[in-house]
Amino acid sequence: MRVFSRLILPMLLTFSCLLPIAAQSYIVPSPQREVRAVWFCTLGGMDWPGHQYAQTAYKAELQKQLLCQTFDQLQRAGINTILFQTRLRSTTAYPSRYEPWDGAFSGTPGVAPPYDVLAFAVEEAHRRGMELHAYLVAYPICSVALAKQLGKQSLPARRPDLCVRAGDKWMMDPGRPGTAEHIAAMAKEIVENYEVDGIHLDYIRYPEKEIPFNDNKTYAHYGHGQPKAQWRRDNVTRTVRKVAEAVRSVRPWVKISCSPIGKYADLPLHFSYGWNARDAVNQDAQAWLREGWMDMLFPMMYFDGKHFYPFAVNWHEQSSGRPVIPGLGIYFLDPREKDWDVMRVMRQINFTRQLGMSGQAYFRSRFLLNNVKGLLDFVTDAYRQPALSPAMTWLDSIAPASPKWQSQIVGQTLRFSWQPVGDNTPVVYNLYRLTEQGAQLLAHHLRGTHFDYTPALPSLLHDTYAVVAMDAYGNESPLPKYQPHAPSTPRLLGLPSAVASSRK
Repeated sequence: MRVFSRLILPMLLTFSCLLPIAAQSYIVPSPQREVRAVWFCTLGGMDWPGHQYAQTAYKAELQKQLLCQTFDQLQRAGINTILFQTRLRSTTAYPSRYEPWDGAFSGTPGVAPPYDVLAFAVEEAHRRGMELHAYLVAYPICSVALAKQLGKQSLPARRPDLCVRAGDKWMMDPGRPGTAEHIAAMAKEIVENYEVDGIHLDYIRYPEKEIPFNDNKTYAHYGHGQPKAQWRRDNVTRTVRKVAEAVRSVRPWVKISCSPIGKYADLPLHFSYGWNARDAVNQDAQAWLREGWMDMLFPMMYFDGKHFYPFAVNWHEQSSGRPVIPGLGIYFLDPREKDWDVMRVMRQINFTRQLGMSGQAYFRSRFLLNNVKGLLDFVTDAYRQPALSPAMTWLDSIAPASPKWQSQIVGQTLRFSWQPVGDNTPVVYNLYRLTEQGAQLLAHHLRGTHFDYTPALPSLLHDTYAVVAMDAYGNESPLPKYQPHAPSTPRLLGLPSAVASSRK
């Protein structure tokens, strides 16, 4: 791996940094498996619902319509994964037995809107073939002012043993053992009641030095003479482990991820300048991958140049065979932020693909959909060909059975239907067109038993197609081999007997 860093990294950097302005449309070819994610922030209504509060059934419908419109835009852009902020600041986007509703939805903290926000978001994401991961802010909780407004509903009132004041805000104290149990219980509550595709932990770290957080008493009680930095890392790891155990006890296929600081630690030739995951905020994220407590990482790589490229290579080299999806700080394109040129982000997208990383994530949804400096246009072009998320073969690599299916031509449309496949996990279906060059994914995460496909050219009605089943781990039933046929002969397409096999 070090040889890779010394020899290949300079060539990739040259590729990414010398990409000429005239070649802005150049895109590294799309892989068949790639996470294309956005952080979707509900805190303060940043990405949704804004100030469109839902106090009545009518206003709830307007709020829902706004979410559908936003999800439609993300789907058109090729996004396949939504990190949906579900636990905001010890407040929620669903009815929880542990914490109160956030005010972003009804307009009043602690008051529920007339519908279950998370249930609706999951349903609408799945309707569009997108994954939805419940995004939980771990340790930061509400402001002192909001806690007073919430009264007995607030977490500092309910669980004062877990909370510590940090300036004008409250935080959970990772050093108190009950903190890990509380966060794990919330993750378990979500996977028990909602068909989310993942649990995503944000701010699963100690606060930066600028925040007045004092855990000396906790350390004196629980530290047992350990070096404080190692004790803190163990505390954060305990939360990660407890969440993983809780989630997998209910639905082991739910993906567990987090968003660590974008630089893991100092590298032999590149310093992190005091801001890294392991040493500055006690996130041992690469160990979490190695130990299997995390299925994927979304490091917040909101940097460029020497602060981005060497650290991206390090994350890739230390991924332990798990997906690492760099988080790109597209908010820096905004003139009110750093006013980046869009080429910076375009180079990062191309570089991460060239390197073989597992995708890209964008902070945040609104900055992408606002098409700041044309970024949305580039991303839509880069994601023109749909892609599936990487399969979690480290947990399960057994493919589901092949579905029995058929198709018929109805006018200019191909009408596919199939029999459902039984499996130990939820099953969805993917549609492919088979060609001499390989299989082309046309539609994915189909949850029913029929689908109408209208090709762009009438001649494509007579091509070869296949429907496959995919389990919740991402394993697909086998694709049949491409067999050319006379293009003028319309056919009733069916499953070749050669692939009508049971699970391996």
